Formats: sequence, structure tokens, C-alpha cells
Amino acid sequence: MAADGTKVTSPAAHVDTPAGILAPAPEDGHRQELAGSHMVPPANALLAQAAAPVTITQDLRPPSVVLDGLFEDIARAHIYADAKTAVDAIPDEAPEDLLAQYRAAKVRPDFVLKDFVSQHFTMPERKTVTYQRSPNENVRDYIMGMWDVLQRPPDTQVQYSSQLPLPYTYVVPGGRFSELYYWDSYFTMIGLYEDGKIDLMRDMVRDMASMIDRYGHIPNGSRTYYLSRSQAPFFSLMVDLLAMHDGQIAYTTFLPELQAEYDYWMDGADSVAPGGAYRHVVRLPDGTVMNRHWDDRDTPRDESYPEDLATAASQSARKPEEVYRDLRAGSETGWDFTSRWLADGHTLSTIHTTELLTVELNCLIPHLAQTLSHAYALKGDKEAAARYARIAEERVAAMQRILWDERRAAYIDYDWKKGESTSILSGATAMPLFLQMATPEQAKAVAETIRKNLLKVGGLVATERTNSGQQWDAPNGWAPLQWMAVKGLNQYGYDELASDIAARWMGRVIGTYEKSGVLLEKYDVSNPYISPKGGKGGGEYPMQIGFGWTNGTLLGLMDRYPQNTRVVLDHNPAADLPDRPVAHALPPMNAYGVQSDKDTIDHYNLPAVALTPRPVAPTPALPQVSSVGESAPTPPSSAPPVQPPASATPAPAASAPAEAAPKPAAAPVAADTSSGAPAQTMAQPSATAPAAPAADHAAGAENVVAPATSTVVPATPAPLPPAGASAVPPGSAVPAAQPKAQQDEATPTLPPHITDVPKDNSAASQPAAH
Repeated sequence: MAADGTKVTSPAAHVDTPAGILAPAPEDGHRQELAGSHMVPPANALLAQAAAPVTITQDLRPPSVVLDGLFEDIARAHIYADAKTAVDAIPDEAPEDLLAQYRAAKVRPDFVLKDFVSQHFTMPERKTVTYQRSPNENVRDYIMGMWDVLQRPPDTQVQYSSQLPLPYTYVVPGGRFSELYYWDSYFTMIGLYEDGKIDLMRDMVRDMASMIDRYGHIPNGSRTYYLSRSQAPFFSLMVDLLAMHDGQIAYTTFLPELQAEYDYWMDGADSVAPGGAYRHVVRLPDGTVMNRHWDDRDTPRDESYPEDLATAASQSARKPEEVYRDLRAGSETGWDFTSRWLADGHTLSTIHTTELLTVELNCLIPHLAQTLSHAYALKGDKEAAARYARIAEERVAAMQRILWDERRAAYIDYDWKKGESTSILSGATAMPLFLQMATPEQAKAVAETIRKNLLKVGGLVATERTNSGQQWDAPNGWAPLQWMAVKGLNQYGYDELASDIAARWMGRVIGTYEKSGVLLEKYDVSNPYISPKGGKGGGEYPMQIGFGWTNGTLLGLMDRYPQNTRVVLDHNPAADLPDRPVAHALPPMNAYGVQSDKDTIDHYNLPAVALTPRPVAPTPALPQVSSVGESAPTPPSSAPPVQPPASATPAPAASAPAEAAPKPAAAPVAADTSSGAPAQTMAQPSATAPAAPAADHAAGAENVVAPATSTVVPATPAPLPPAGASAVPPGSAVPAAQPKAQQDEATPTLPPHITDVPKDNSAASQPAAH
């Protein structure tokens, strides 16, 4: 029994401290997995394990639906300190039988809900670790050692569990996040690439593809309660990263999943009327198509149920369903939460995410279209390649026109209902540079805006807003934002600023590591003093340790800025490398030009894991237009007019209803089984209701400690390779080795936007990052 009487599957030790960060080291003074965890099998054993047949039929409904009544009572009673524990707990019998027992038991005078829960739920096996470095363990060794700690083997499906089983090994973020998360994984994979763990990186891409095959999209995380939404669509960037090692076969192999991903995000685009919205699609009054974040459910998030009930109750002016929908959509952004989504800038109950066209999403969708164009060209489908190239061009032009705020000299989210930009400057302004979708003039303005308004002593703050109470605002900085800004600025020739950001961030992260012995989810980058506790609060849970995207991007920055790394380590000797090696700076490469060698092609021809496909999520019965089911108002006449591009797709007839249901999407293609491998069948019944949500936050202590021991001094970056080196395609990676041997595959011509970016080949230039 756990301390609260709840059953556990193993005597796993719990190492959280009141501060939520540090734990005593085990007797040997080194990082270990505690009881209840499993060793990860060798990579060559994964395929055989993944192909093991599975006969359990999984109920894809979220626990709040499956355990109707009981789940809400558990949440309201605050049985668990972390609401996510309730949705991860596993019922010990069929839900309908459990509910019958509950209804009979709760009317008894001696009934105690906590006792009932402890008797009928099993805590999931905890793969908890002690996050304490061994003596003399430097930061690079810590990161490399953490891959073993954060790895999870192919899942064994558990009856009545909310976990969506994955067929290949994967890496979790860390802490309470014990399943695969969508956008986190891209930044984690950067570190796997740097560390040469290509098999593991490839397996994570396969896991993502398997979820697209089964559910029609990649959910926020691999839990049933996340199925009603996705997260920022980084899958095409993951394929870019994999192609940097495997070559063009990565694009052709995952083309069906890339197409299904696009179909999911664009569902309804052909039917929604001007001024209306359907699921993730918004059509502006002039006919321009853009994307918003959306969740198919309008109930409290399962993993934050009591918090959402309280948030909705605090806002009497809105229907609770509106608040729930926008909270869920806010979780899909990955920025949960930030003043970017709040109508008044500070009150969570004013969240209106579904009314916003965000910068990141409206850059990632055209990147997905660019990737589809390239993949279809490789397959010889010239018509499809041209169609998606045209779509990408139109979407980039729309993004530049609608999200560019000349007054702020930055890319800003757009309120499609009001017909105007919001007022929040954030690190998202670097996203068009990261994906090479900004004009040279826009990039120059963004670089200056970042330098003046977002750059702090420890790196970039998430937004300008302070004291909002939300974790994705100042004073906090996050690894993905640093990485995308550094790479984006590199690609437009602003190498000195990119180097400065990298140096400041490495100083903050490594300085914290020296004091705490761990890497964390987020950091306070505004405070001149370095705290071992990392970032400030504002999330729905304590600070989390691990941490996948911090580990991955730090390793990438250390490899690209060896001089900066040397300066930071000299000021943090406890984090230093004993033999003081000089990190290697990798040259920029073009993912579209890396050819697949025979060994790689043979690897892709290994027996595939066959999964039973599921169609795209069924059309929800709930209203889909805006967040309340009404037609979106036309922007006020005072708003600046939006001119569609000359090649824009004609808008549907004005008489078409805004909420017209789109044509049902075709079922995604299942993995190839022609090799005769034993098939893994994960039978998935059609859910009677769309599944539910997730959260990505943190709350850490804010104690100020002694002044930082690290003086961050930007160092001169390593020089670029010869002037003839290839340009980097949008969001692509930088390889750890030279391109593979040339094969017979054709390499299509790069889209114009890839080659038109200004380059600075001076000695002060720095190679582009992933």
C-alpha cells in the first residue's frame, strides 16, 4: 500500500522532496532506477518485442467518461495531490462492474471514498529515479546517462489502463510525464541525434507514426485522455531530422502519416464558410485559410479536473463549456499556460485560445505542406508535389501578411474574431526565422526586437509579461524557445546575437546544474542570481526534473558553440569535463540532399509492426464553430483589411453554413506487412465520445541563492564550412557525419524559400543548428 492506502504494483521508492526537486543519492552515490522499473532492452531486441501480438481491446474513452460519476467524485474529493494520478491509476476490474459496486457502496453510512479507491485502483508502475549525479559527473555525462533513465521499452498493454501502448522504445520528458509527449519529443530527439542514438530516434518517429495510423493524429501524449486533441505539429520536423541520417527514404516511408497529419489539421477546410471556423480550421472573411488550436471536448481536462472546475467557477460571465474548451486548446499549444491566451492578460478564466491564430501553428502547417511536396516529388507524383508546393507558398504568404505586426516589429498572434493582432510579444516571433519563412526585412526587425525586449541575463524570456501567474511568461525561459531562436537567427546571418543567446542560456542551465546536480524543465532567466530550483511557478504541478528537451537542446548548443561552452564550464568547474575535450561544431546540411545508403534502406525493409488503423477522430456532436457554436463575427471595419494572395484558393459560396461538416477523411494507411512479420493487433473499438486532454506546466520555489558563479561571455563561433556548403531546409537537422553514399534516388530541386535566405560566410558566422 502507498502512504494513502492505494495499491501499487511494486515497492517503488518515492524520491520527491517538499521542494519537488532534489532527492538523496542512493548508497553508491549514482543515478539509478528504483524498484518497479525495467531495464531497456538492446535496440536490436526491440523489433521482435514490438511484433508480439496483443489481444486486449482498449477502451479509448477518457477516464472521466469511462468512470462516469466516480471519476468526478474522486477529483472533487482531492484523493490525490496531483490530479494526473487519478487518470493514470488503473481500475482492477471492468469499469461497468466497478461503477455498479461504487453506486451500491456509496449509500452505506460507513462509506469512505478514499478507502474504496485504494481497494479498487492500482497505481501504475513508477519508473522513478534518483536525480543525483555521481561524484565528478560532468553535465555531458549526465545527459548521456539520462537517456537510459528516461527510456521506456515497448509497452505491454494493461487492461483498463489509460495508457496508449507504443510498439517501439521511446523517451519520456521526465518527472510526472511518464508517457510520450508530442512536441517535447522533437527537442529530445535533437539530443539523441547529437549523441548518435539514431535507432532510438528512429523508433520514436515510428511510435509517432503508429499513433497516426491508429488514431488519425498524434495526440498530446500517449494517454486516452489526450486523444481529443493533438499538440504543435512537429512530426514533419522529426522526419527532417531523421532524414539527416537516413536520407530520402525517411520521407517516402512516412508519407502516408505525413498526409494523414495534414488531413487532421485541415479537416473542414473545404467546407467552412468565410468568417467561420471548424475544428482546427479558420476561414477569414476574405477567404484566407488559417489554423487555430482546438480540442474536440468541452469538459474539464481529465488530468486537471479539479483545477478546471475551479477556473470555470471563478468566471460567471462565461459558460463553463467555453472555458473548458479554451483550456484544452491552450494545452494543445504546449504553452499551458501563458498570458498570450488570456483576454485580460492575467486571469486564467478569460482564456480564449480558440479565437487566436498562433504564430507557431501557422508556420508548422506550411512546413508540413512543404514536406509533403518534397515527399510526393520523391515518389514521382508531380501533380501532388506541385499542389502542396502551391499550398505552402500561399500559407507562408498568409502568415507573413496576417501575423506580421509592423508596429511591434514582430510576429504576433492574431485574434480572428476581432480582426486584429493581440498585444503580447513572445518568443514565438522567432518561429518564422526557424522555419525560414520570414523576409530578410522581417528577420532583421525580429532580431532587433528580440535583442531589445526578450533577451535577459539567462537567455530569452517566454513573453514580455511578468507577474501574470502563468509559467509560460517572464521571468521563465524554456529550452525549445532558445533553440528555435538561435537556429532561426543563424539562418538569417545574425550569428552574434544567436551566439549571445546560446551563451546566456548555457550559463543559466549549466550553472543551475552545478548547484543542483540536475537539469530541469524551465529556468528563471531574468534573475541575476542562479537558483538551484530553476524556474518560477505558475504551473499546475511542481518543477519537473529530467528533462528531455533541456537535455537534448543543451547538448546541441554545446556542440555548436564550443568556445561558449568552454567559457561556461570554466566558471562552473563542478560541471566541467575531466579531460576538457573541445566540442565539435557541425556544418550546416540540407536534409533534402542526404542520400540513403544500402544499409539504411535494408534497415527500413525489416519486418514492420502492423497496427490496426483507426479512422480520423469522429466528428464530435458538440458545436464546432468558434468556441460556442455560433458563426464568427466579421472583423470590425476599423481593422486593417486583409488582402488575399492572387493565387489564393477561391472561398466557398457565402451561402454555405459555417458549421458545415467536412467530408470524412480516409482511414490512414497501416504499416506495411508484406515482409511476413508477425502482426501486432491492437484492436481499437470506436469511441463513443472523443477522448480528452493534457497539461504542461510547473511550479518551482523562487529562493534566491548566492550570485551566479558563471559569467556569460559570448564566444566567437566556429567558422562556416566553404562557401559552397548547402543551405539548411526549413527546420532540418545538422548531421553528426558526412552524407551517406550516393544512391539512385533523385533529389528534387529545393523550394525557393530555402535558398533565398541571406548568408553570412564570414569567419564570425556560426553553423546552423537543427
